[in-house]
Amino acid sequence: MTEATGSEPVRVLVVDDQELFRRGLIMLLGQEPDIEVVGEGADGVVATELAISTAPDVVLLDVRMPRLTGVEACRAIKEAVPAAKIIMLTVSDEEADLYESVKNGAAGYLLKDSSIEEVAQAVRVVNEGQSLISPSMAVKLIDEFKQMSKPERQGPALRLTERELEVLRMVAKGLNNREVAKELFISENTVKNHVRNILEKLQLHSRMEAVMYAMREKLLDLP
Repeated sequence: MTEATGSEPVRVLVVDDQELFRRGLIMLLGQEPDIEVVGEGADGVVATELAISTAPDVVLLDVRMPRLTGVEACRAIKEAVPAAKIIMLTVSDEEADLYESVKNGAAGYLLKDSSIEEVAQAVRVVNEGQSLISPSMAVKLIDEFKQMSKPERQGPALRLTERELEVLRMVAKGLNNREVAKELFISENTVKNHVRNILEKLQLHSRMEAVMYAMREKLLDLP
């Protein structure tokens, strides 16, 4: 199991307009020794303000919220606090919400029927720079990848190296950094560097968004 690096806990901001759910989640996350809740809010505007004032490592956002939606707040937070990692925690299993969240910088997408162990582990994984979505939503994302990879569309020439494309293909298959490193016989740190370079070259925010882009531009093939 992945734990927070070093002795500092992962600093988490929790934003959900359902007070009972929010308070329960905060109480349960508070029992995790490597996670510290640094703030809570009930709408997207407050989420953005708190993200700026508390500079959290990870933000848990509901998709459906007043004033600013979770997707709008996600975009605003990524612009104001680029280092913050965002996980959408929602009841919405609609593909449109998933795609919009990913396009606007979310690194994770979990349904509210996830266990507290799954939420806590998602916080740790996303804090390490990886992506995580609920399995049922992952299936929908793969289906979208397949549609994006249909022929009859010529993608632009990209500036990715062969090694970066190789890393991207493995990320698309769901491998984490450690697994990619093992497959390619390189260090995990080298994999992290490749992923960072891929995101910078494509001007994207997350691993999932990079894979969606690659599928849309026909760089990858899925069965």
